[in-house]
Amino acid sequence: MEQPASADPVQQNGVNGRCTKWRNWSGFWLLGLCNNFAYVVMLSTAHDILKKQESENSTAPTPATLAMDFEGGSRSNSSRYDCNPVSTAAVLLADILPTLLIKLSAPFLIHKLPYGVRVWFCSSMAVTSFLLVSFSSTVWMSILGVVFASISSGLGELTFLSLTVFFSRDVLGGWSSGTGGAGVAGALLYSGLTQAGLSPRITLLIMLLVPFTMLLSYFFLLVSPPSLPQWHSRETGCTSGNITGSEERRRLMDESDEQEREQQEKSTQENRNTGLLTFTEKLHVIRGLLRFVFPLGLVYFAEYFINQGLLELLYFPNFFLSHAEQYRWYQTLYQVGVLVSRSSLCCVKIKKLWALSVLQMVNAALLLLAVCYHFLPNAWLVFVIVLYEGLLGGAAYVNTFYLISKETADRQREFAMAAASVGDSLGIALSALTAFPVHQYFCSL
Repeated sequence: MEQPASADPVQQNGVNGRCTKWRNWSGFWLLGLCNNFAYVVMLSTAHDILKKQESENSTAPTPATLAMDFEGGSRSNSSRYDCNPVSTAAVLLADILPTLLIKLSAPFLIHKLPYGVRVWFCSSMAVTSFLLVSFSSTVWMSILGVVFASISSGLGELTFLSLTVFFSRDVLGGWSSGTGGAGVAGALLYSGLTQAGLSPRITLLIMLLVPFTMLLSYFFLLVSPPSLPQWHSRETGCTSGNITGSEERRRLMDESDEQEREQQEKSTQENRNTGLLTFTEKLHVIRGLLRFVFPLGLVYFAEYFINQGLLELLYFPNFFLSHAEQYRWYQTLYQVGVLVSRSSLCCVKIKKLWALSVLQMVNAALLLLAVCYHFLPNAWLVFVIVLYEGLLGGAAYVNTFYLISKETADRQREFAMAAASVGDSLGIALSALTAFPVHQYFCSL
């Protein structure tokens, strides 16, 4: 097995070293942005196209009815809450389940695919998702487009997190910052282009530039170390190493049996330190990761329960913003908080991950009580809480993977980074399932 670049001196002294460091950091920032971009945009875009399809299939809807639908106010229902009949968690669940399945299974198999092949595949899935949703004429085509975006994002996340171990540790900050920027950039770019008069279809076709930017960032911007398995799999590398070792042992047999035994002992020890992880060893690594995965999953469970189960219900009728505008600002401020905290690794490092979990659960409990008892005076206070929620979520993500990269042994680090990525997706999936009954309960009141 090739060693991660922690032992591979790609960084050089002087100007070349600074240039290489900057290129790698910028490359991972763009990879993070491009990887999460389709995932973020698909939620908004699929909603718009589904609305369009619903309006085309309906029997002569009035302009007032369509306006009310797009404003998010299902005022025809009898609930004292201004909410949609179906929770936004429905789309979230369709978006996160493929990612979750990939993250649960891929870490055990992904080493068979070289990194170059994985990046091409992720880019192709993103292109397919944009094309499917932009040209969709049925509901299932739109949902299928969301699924392709989820596959691209899920496989891309575990691929690029594993890739960071071949570079200096600061690229992890670039990756995390880029993923945080995807939420803000995706929402602003999509909203800006559509409000400028472009249709969702044309907007999505313009966004096809994003997957190609991912390819350019990976193949041309990054300064890849020699140890990176770009176009050959791990197993190929290990096989060649074993053949070389066999030839050496055959030559040594002509010298003496004692030297052969010493060489075999040395080879066995090297394989133990540098070979591929066995299934049992991977399970051992996973057990060690639980102290990182559980806090991360709990943070994401709480914040997506807030975002998909509660924020739509926190509507203030006497505020100067409409319901749709309030909800839009909730989501925007959350993404801003995520961007800031995921970009903070160079300034602040947090080791007590459980503290972030507890604080995020307090946020969820507070806003759940606010939905029940309506004690918050206006949306301004919710804006502050949601921004704080985003700061906690982003901080949990970047510090979790920083601690894993720092505390995991070199041989285990690549697998550990990929396996730990299941934490946030598992928390999001559980939050979507929990948000369904909560949303239905409040909408039935």
